[in-house]
Amino acid sequence: MLENGAAPPPGDSYSPPPAGSGLGTRLMRRKPVERLVAEGGQGEGGTLRRSMGVWQLTMISIGATLGTGIFVVLGEAVPDAGPAVVLSFVIAGITALFSALSYAELAGTIPVSGSSYSYAYATLGELIAWVCGWCLVLEYGVSVAAVAVGWGQYLNEFLGGTLGFTIPAALSAPPGQGGFFNLPALLVVLLAMVFLLGGAKESARANTIMVLVKIVTLLMFCAVAFQGVKSGNYANFMPMGMAGVSAAGATLFFSYIGFDAASTAGEEAKNPQRDLPRAIMLSLVIVTTLYCLVAAIAVGALPWQQFKGSEAALAGILKTVTGQGYWSVLLAFGAVVAIASVVLTVLYGQTRILFAMSRDRLVPTVFSKVHPKTGVPRVNTVIVSLFCGVLAAAVPLGELADATSIGTLFAFALVNVAVIVLRRTRPDMPRAFRTPFAPVFPAIGFLLCVYMMGSLGLVTWVVFGVWMAVGLVIYFGYGMRRSRLATAEK
Repeated sequence: MLENGAAPPPGDSYSPPPAGSGLGTRLMRRKPVERLVAEGGQGEGGTLRRSMGVWQLTMISIGATLGTGIFVVLGEAVPDAGPAVVLSFVIAGITALFSALSYAELAGTIPVSGSSYSYAYATLGELIAWVCGWCLVLEYGVSVAAVAVGWGQYLNEFLGGTLGFTIPAALSAPPGQGGFFNLPALLVVLLAMVFLLGGAKESARANTIMVLVKIVTLLMFCAVAFQGVKSGNYANFMPMGMAGVSAAGATLFFSYIGFDAASTAGEEAKNPQRDLPRAIMLSLVIVTTLYCLVAAIAVGALPWQQFKGSEAALAGILKTVTGQGYWSVLLAFGAVVAIASVVLTVLYGQTRILFAMSRDRLVPTVFSKVHPKTGVPRVNTVIVSLFCGVLAAAVPLGELADATSIGTLFAFALVNVAVIVLRRTRPDMPRAFRTPFAPVFPAIGFLLCVYMMGSLGLVTWVVFGVWMAVGLVIYFGYGMRRSRLATAEK
């Protein structure tokens, strides 16, 4: 039975395992698709509000994606790949494309806030769903911190060019990189929290304005920096070989995680079955095009060896090319806005994923409490924001980016598998969008994710292993016994 007393629709109703069923059976229990959809928007004490159309959803995905790789992580990736960083963006974009096709199909079929966590729950079972959700906590929560780390670099660039002063390194860089506490990183997360507490519609409006500002800023960079492009900077195009290109691609995949942010808004979209697939695909096309264009011009205007250690590379390129400081100030302003929008939208996605997990009772119910007036999970938003803000202030960027990439790749791999499974178990289910050439394309998406994960370093894998171990302890100690499917069996 559903919580409102209605019987689950035929064909996918939940049947509790027989008494005395084994551990494996309980771990594989699935939540019916119809039940997931029927519970959409329902929280503790209130409901989420459906207020977003395809334009707002596309802006959420672009807002969560565009800016991270170009404004922040480019300086980390170019030393690995050299001028071939453009190929790294292409490889990461192709990897994201195959997963985006799978996301588009599932977002239109199961339009709920849980993103790949909910898709896994409906197809692969509770344990895999928990693992996927735990990866999403890593993907979204840590990426908020990683992006916020670079915000202070551009804020200082802007302050120095306009007001003539900068925030001291002790308060604008994390420990280990010359600082004691990254205050700007904490401030931008708290600023995003304030917007989110105002409501989803208000947050989407603010995000749309910020997205338009950063697109104009990147186009301005291309127009100005193109004047400084030198063919000699493309010589020795692949200095580290294909291994360097792959390693940079794995790091830059971090830059594409936002395209799935629209899927976390499934319970606040006006017409999710139609608009979610469109928003996901459109945002990925726009972002990939801009990434490759900006990267190609950046490495043409500045020798690749000079990118090392720079977290505000684009502003420096404009200053070098023009000899004038005001262009870099304009770029820095655009970057401040751009990175703030990434923090806003990714933080939004994190809160909605925890909302879905909490509604299933796999994490405490405090995360699914909705304020009746604003339609916002307030306590959830505050807890997540404080956690991400402190993390951003205390941990260096590179370590955060790689940790986010591996969590993202793992979750994306599971989404590709979920498409294949749902096609086999529910072939007649209505689908607003169908992944072409299934199961071939989802299988390719899965293999590409595994390949990219293999390109990440040993330290990243160790961190991921520890993270997974902690997650399993929480699941077996808390979620497995308290989940709504578990209590339905009693």
